[in-house]
Amino acid sequence: MEPLGRRLPSLQPYAWLGGVIDDGVISFDAQRSTLLRVAYRMLGSMADAEDMLQEAFIRWAGTDRKAVRVPAAFLRRMVTRLCIDHLKSARVRRENYVGPWLPEPIVEAEPVEDVTLPLMLALERLSPLERAAFLLHDVFGESFDAIGRSIGRDAAACRQLAARAREHVRGERTRFPVERDHGLAIAEAFSEASRAGDSAKLGLLLADDVRFHADGGGKRPAASRILDGAVEVMRGLSAIFRLRRGNPELVMQAFVNGLPGFVTREADGMLQTTALLIENDRVKAIYVMRNPDKLGHVERLIH
Repeated sequence: MEPLGRRLPSLQPYAWLGGVIDDGVISFDAQRSTLLRVAYRMLGSMADAEDMLQEAFIRWAGTDRKAVRVPAAFLRRMVTRLCIDHLKSARVRRENYVGPWLPEPIVEAEPVEDVTLPLMLALERLSPLERAAFLLHDVFGESFDAIGRSIGRDAAACRQLAARAREHVRGERTRFPVERDHGLAIAEAFSEASRAGDSAKLGLLLADDVRFHADGGGKRPAASRILDGAVEVMRGLSAIFRLRRGNPELVMQAFVNGLPGFVTREADGMLQTTALLIENDRVKAIYVMRNPDKLGHVERLIH
């Protein structure tokens, strides 16, 4: 399923060239959903992913397409290379990020399990080449020969890159995926207790080793570090309840980056997304997005 959020224009406004739909536009548009999934999972940012697709389209328009045998493979290679270059240039900005970093939330009606939020965080610890090799092979099913053509390495090197990446992210794959409706029910209970400031009910939902991640990006108040353990998380949540003015409004229940969660509108009018990693009927991790720079596409989705 294509992530919800800001969409690139499908065949407009650039489709009609001299009154005829250009074949290059049609071939690019046919791959747009897959290319957007690749770029978002590489970058963790829908806005950056869309920028990569815009750049890829510009380059595609200037390509001798008669010399391209398989447009889909050619375009995946192009987008992958653009993402690798972007990751290299973005590393310094990421290192200077204020507080915990989370990928932009993708809000969907159904769970998408190929790359959930914990796995995307694990991908952040990989080099750009390791990330590309892992995603293209383990998630999108490309051969190592094809990956080599995408990242400029031979197949053996790509196999090693993917193996190293797999080792790094091994512990972040969901071992016991929660059933859809059960996960939503736990998220609903968490949402009700959280919005009501009911610490007692929240405490019953948390695993002993729960972790709390909040991304404010320096733009909105948020925990300056990841909180570890039920005691520390409850202390942090209790402080939030004391400081906030008015209870948040529930906008929708949904899956956020593949995890059960919900979207709220806070008392100050700003949106917030919450995603929950659930294991053995307890909340193992809480991921809260408060950075307004990363919530624009969620706002547009709601409206």
